[in-house]
Amino acid sequence: MFWNKEIECINEEQLKEIQLQRLKDTVKRAYEKVPYYKRKFDEVGITPDDIKRLDDLRKIPFTSKADLREVYPFGMFASPLREIVEIHMSSGTTGKPVVAGYTMNDIEIWGEVMARCLTMAGATKDDIVQVAYGYGLFTGGFGVHYGARKIGCMIVPASAGNTRRQIEIMRDFGTTILTCTPSYALYMAEVAQEMGIEPTNLKLKAGCFGAEMWTEAMRSEIEKRFGLNAYNIYGLTEIIGPGVAHECVEKNGLHIFEDHFIAEIIDPETGDHLPDGKRGELVLTTITREGMPMLRFRTRDITSLIREKCSCGRTFVRIERIRGRTDDMIKVRGVMLFPYQIEKAILEVQGVEPHYQIVITRPQHLDEIEVMVEMSKETFSDEVKHIEALKKKLERRIEEIVGIRVKVTLVEPKSLPRSEGKAKRIIDKRSLSE
Repeated sequence: MFWNKEIECINEEQLKEIQLQRLKDTVKRAYEKVPYYKRKFDEVGITPDDIKRLDDLRKIPFTSKADLREVYPFGMFASPLREIVEIHMSSGTTGKPVVAGYTMNDIEIWGEVMARCLTMAGATKDDIVQVAYGYGLFTGGFGVHYGARKIGCMIVPASAGNTRRQIEIMRDFGTTILTCTPSYALYMAEVAQEMGIEPTNLKLKAGCFGAEMWTEAMRSEIEKRFGLNAYNIYGLTEIIGPGVAHECVEKNGLHIFEDHFIAEIIDPETGDHLPDGKRGELVLTTITREGMPMLRFRTRDITSLIREKCSCGRTFVRIERIRGRTDDMIKVRGVMLFPYQIEKAILEVQGVEPHYQIVITRPQHLDEIEVMVEMSKETFSDEVKHIEALKKKLERRIEEIVGIRVKVTLVEPKSLPRSEGKAKRIIDKRSLSE
């Protein structure tokens, strides 16, 4: 299914023509309207006239989250405040929040790319879309809402939280498409069973899950518990919100909507450009956004670009599933690892639930990792020797994947905290003990 087949299946030459013209317009707008960008351009001795080809994008300095915080709150806006019709923000948990401003045209674009995403998941006017991402300053809820409204779906703006009511709504309204974080979807399935409602008996046919990293194993778990097709969606506040990229029915990478966003992959250490297929940090440039154009924004997300033709018919480049974030990498005893690697190991082992927490400590000048994993109800009531064998099996599998030994602690079912938004997987206590 396509929302806009003509553009989603555009040929490469036409796409490049569109991208180049839009890039030139965006660079000119940013240089003339955003003092931050003029200063950055002047520092490296370039002007908008130096952008003659798509490759010239690499002449432009990177933009980082720190840069956005430096000009908080409205310093990145290219439109006067009277033209900004909506504001969203990042959480700001590690500093000042990033403020994103949208003109009316930006909201239209957001609805357009999100309509493409939902259509990839099978959404039509006949569908009931339950939005269980948070509304408010977080971009998730509103982004999905605008896309579903553009298609003409019935929208259930449930927002995050009040999980039992979410389940009742799904059952009573006949929700067919669910959108939320993957960890919250698993929690919903758990709550539904507590309520005596079998999740597979709901009318859900698809789900668009994102806003946090998740693995193929997690996808399988969600699909099994709900009996739906689980799709990966990608976006970030700095670029537009959800709707930058989405999986098609092939579920083999997420198509980036290249008529609105240009993607690059760089070496996160050197900033050097990397070829297609090579894994590195994703850098994104907006080429249609008015209110807050973003040039070469460093996302910190680790992925690669897939140029091979997709059998769905779309010609847009794909990114592989996000493998981690450069700021989420954990360095333990000289080894770099990502939480998704541990999640992968956990979900490969029978007898445990997909609920876990990683605790890092440094008790005697040596890093230690403890992975707390919930047992299934059946395992919890099993013999001690079987539980011990399961613990050792998990420890071996995690060591095989990440390359270092960890301590696994099996805990009783439903004892770890649940999240209605982004799950908190890592508790790093090293700084507290130093």
